[in-house]
Amino acid sequence: IDFRLPRCVRWRPHPHQRPLVKITDRLNDFFVLARRFEGCRLMPYYCPAGVLTCGWGSTGADVFPGVPWSQAYADKRLADDALRFATGTLAACPGLAFEDDAKLSAITDFAYNLGLGRLKASTLRKRINDHQWASACVELRKWVNGGGRRLPGLVLRREAEARLIMGGK
Repeated sequence: IDFRLPRCVRWRPHPHQRPLVKITDRLNDFFVLARRFEGCRLMPYYCPAGVLTCGWGSTGADVFPGVPWSQAYADKRLADDALRFATGTLAACPGLAFEDDAKLSAITDFAYNLGLGRLKASTLRKRINDHQWASACVELRKWVNGGGRRLPGLVLRREAEARLIMGGK
């Protein structure tokens, strides 16, 4: 028995619709940003905000003081986190599904760095959902404090994200 649909019935994307791709295939710029700004530390440490962190900036229940990760686990965890944060970013900002990959990567990196809760509660989210990209970059640049002080690394990270949003690399 042939279960394939007849050629005339097969699904085809609308001309203005993006072709179906795996979400992680759209996150190349995210991986560049995360690796550049997080670095990989296999021994757990406390970030400037006081959160126990390991690998490529991962946090959570599997990070224990004094218990190192392998490089393979850190890489797998980054890939898993990328999917989780991109999915959460698309839920909060559904219009990003139809934007270029760089915008999705930039906002996913923001959420990865600060958390999905901060993205969901931010004015940045409103600007993104309204497709006000210049205003979104202004909002993005406000998120540069960690542990109660302005961090030069966060300033550079927000600038890199803003460049991606505005079409630069």
